[in-house]
Amino acid sequence: MDFVLPRRRFLAGAATTTAALALGGPAARAAGGPIKAAWVYVGPVGDFGWSYQHDQGRKAVEKEFGDKVKTSFVEKVAEGPDAERVIRQLAQSNDIVFTTSFGFMNPAERVAKQFPKVKFEQATGYKTAPNFAEYNSRFYQGRAITGAIAGHLSKKGVAGYVGSVPIPEVVMGINAFTLAAQKVNPNFQTKVIWVNGWFDPGKEADAAKSLIDQGADFLCQHTDSPAVVQTAEARGIPAVGQASNMQSFGPKVQVTSIMDNWAPYYIERIKAVMDGTWKTQSVWMGLKEGLVDMAAYGPMVTPEVAAAADKVKAGLMDGSYQAFAGPIKDQKGVEKVSAGKSLTDEELLKLDWYVQGVQA
Repeated sequence: MDFVLPRRRFLAGAATTTAALALGGPAARAAGGPIKAAWVYVGPVGDFGWSYQHDQGRKAVEKEFGDKVKTSFVEKVAEGPDAERVIRQLAQSNDIVFTTSFGFMNPAERVAKQFPKVKFEQATGYKTAPNFAEYNSRFYQGRAITGAIAGHLSKKGVAGYVGSVPIPEVVMGINAFTLAAQKVNPNFQTKVIWVNGWFDPGKEADAAKSLIDQGADFLCQHTDSPAVVQTAEARGIPAVGQASNMQSFGPKVQVTSIMDNWAPYYIERIKAVMDGTWKTQSVWMGLKEGLVDMAAYGPMVTPEVAAAADKVKAGLMDGSYQAFAGPIKDQKGVEKVSAGKSLTDEELLKLDWYVQGVQA
């Protein structure tokens, strides 16, 4: 997998001190000094998607706490050996470090063991320790809503899905999208092209074009740039934005965007550091808690389709709609979930198979 080497950008200094190393964490703050918090991003903050939204959360922390907090970030960090080096450097001068991509989990866990007095939080992972917390968003809920829209708008019953990296988080989104579309059109199919990266506008655009050429008349994505929406706009194909509202890139074709809202979580966790109540945890929140939100419907969404999507959203929030309720068959036609049952959170977090109708 090819990655661009990170371009480091620190908004606050990250100098290493002998005292910091001796303490296994940042040098002791002066009385009343600011909390130092750092974020590690897999993409550029200007991706208008995933990393952009996390950085909006960081900025919300600054706005909320003013001079009581000092933040920094490093963007475009590859998910490999370089990530561990970056995280370790940040741990030497910060009270808390947020690592915001699945591939940062293992490097962050290793660094957390070396810096027991520093707090670490990992987005979309599953490991925890006394100073290592996990936080995740139920993105699949947004996928289910967009699947319902696709089921109504796709005349061919074929959607194209630009996938990033085949981890459970992305696979469950593809499946949730497809299952929701099949509730409208039982014969609905989802064609997937993997770009094997989170942010690569060129590959994302090429994948979108290929999917349209293969017959898809609706596009969805789990990649971080607006390239898919831009391609859809050029081809007149309805599409879904990712992580933030991408309507400006597809004013005619974006049906909605699945938006990430990290600000309340980050504010809550920084406050916990400030008042001494921070504890490790593993949380998975979604529409109900406000971590997942949907952008306003675009011009291609009729009132009838909007009503159908709103019904799915309301059901996801009150529990009456289960995105993974059985019966569910896999690609080979083998029943994986029987009628009356639903995939558990534990099963979803390990999901490594596609539902019937997915071509990947």
